[in-house]
Amino acid sequence: MVTGPGLLLVWLYSVMSVGAVSRSVYQILTDFGTAPLAHSLSAVAAVVYAFITYTLVRGGETARRAALVCCAAELAGVLIVGTWTVLEPSAFPDSTVWSEYGMGYLFIPVLLPVTGMLWLRRSRGPQPAAAG
Repeated sequence: MVTGPGLLLVWLYSVMSVGAVSRSVYQILTDFGTAPLAHSLSAVAAVVYAFITYTLVRGGETARRAALVCCAAELAGVLIVGTWTVLEPSAFPDSTVWSEYGMGYLFIPVLLPVTGMLWLRRSRGPQPAAAG
């Protein structure tokens, strides 16, 4: 899973992991009280990015399926949080990684899970022949 486009995905998820971890740790340590929801969601994004990076590097069918489920959950999170921050910005006094569909991160948070799911479906190993 880490050849060709898969290697680029691992690199991008690694960069997003470092960015989201750094952002959430800094926000939680310095300013948690002003926007606990936003800062907690950034921490959730960091965990999701790190887990997807791990599963992509680990490889294997179980890891591929886990990464696929996480990418789908990540996309749902980006769409939910992105829509929420657009419709009710006052609920987020500070932005998250997923605010406005990841606008602060060049929309990579909304594009990455879609790309990841496409790659993970494509990189699926050979399927057993149907019985019968």
